[in-house]
Amino acid sequence: MTKVCIFGAGSIGGYLAACLSKNNIDLSLIARGPHKKAIEENGLTLIKKDKTENFKLKVTDDPKELGIQDYIFISVKAHAISNIVDSLQRLIGKNTTIISAVNGLPWWYFHKANTGTNLDEKHIDSVDPDGKIWNSLNPSRALGCVVYPAAEITEPGVIKHNGGERFTLGEPDGSKSERLKIIADLLIAGGLKAPQKSNLRDEIWIKLWGNCSFNIVSALYDKTLDEIGNDPELLNTVRKLMEECQLVGEKIGVKFNVSIDQRIKAAISIIGHKPSTTQDLHAKRPLEIDPIIGSIIEIGNKVNVKTFTLKTEYNKLKDKAERLSLYQRTNIIEQITS
Repeated sequence: MTKVCIFGAGSIGGYLAACLSKNNIDLSLIARGPHKKAIEENGLTLIKKDKTENFKLKVTDDPKELGIQDYIFISVKAHAISNIVDSLQRLIGKNTTIISAVNGLPWWYFHKANTGTNLDEKHIDSVDPDGKIWNSLNPSRALGCVVYPAAEITEPGVIKHNGGERFTLGEPDGSKSERLKIIADLLIAGGLKAPQKSNLRDEIWIKLWGNCSFNIVSALYDKTLDEIGNDPELLNTVRKLMEECQLVGEKIGVKFNVSIDQRIKAAISIIGHKPSTTQDLHAKRPLEIDPIIGSIIEIGNKVNVKTFTLKTEYNKLKDKAERLSLYQRTNIIEQITS
């Protein structure tokens, strides 16, 4: 029986678990604190549209109880992955596949990327300080994933799905592998959409376009997406951030199949929504600053693309997060912002 572990049973991890549990697989979750206790005692409750379901799931806070896994979904925040690599080792065998269901540039990004730059087969310090994740997990285990669902934990053990069904998947080298088909089929059988892309990096950057602009501006000024759309000054900042992001992406071979205007229009049409970075700020959770904006600045520095607006807004948000003790400093901050 296929063994699947979800490491981090928060809103996205919990939603994934609920959907995957509809398959005949050996599914387990790694969670902690009151959320883990509630799932143990009462099961995981998913509220989706007008329907409430409860799922009895195997949950633990100790990976060594679970043994070697076939697939591991990492659904902790991107900046927290380096903190769990030692625990992950207890779950990894010769053929284990690792899927990082997180925001921002993934730690494996330049593995088999063939960008023709000196970044190929190198880690990204802003995502993976000193290459700890790269060296510990091995990028050959990585399967790419872009996460689109929106969900939240309303109370321990209870997850509310707010929209979106898609987890786009892809091999780092663009191939159609057996492991890609297996995990896509499991997601689809669980009621999710799981398109398999040969050019997943393009989709990673299209999502990053919105993360590095709307997420940052929303968190700085506590605005919803439509409120940003109605403020010409904030919208101009969003546009500049996206322009710089696109220049960096194109320098390493990314193709943007929609325009900035189309991407902005899609975002500001969503009424009353504050992105995940702003939600984390309100919940006093550490912010995903480096994976969604620091990574672009770092790459821009290395390929000689100026990122003045990205650096300016990065520093503003970093300062705000530090005042609230919501920033996890990496070892390359001065390097990427200078």
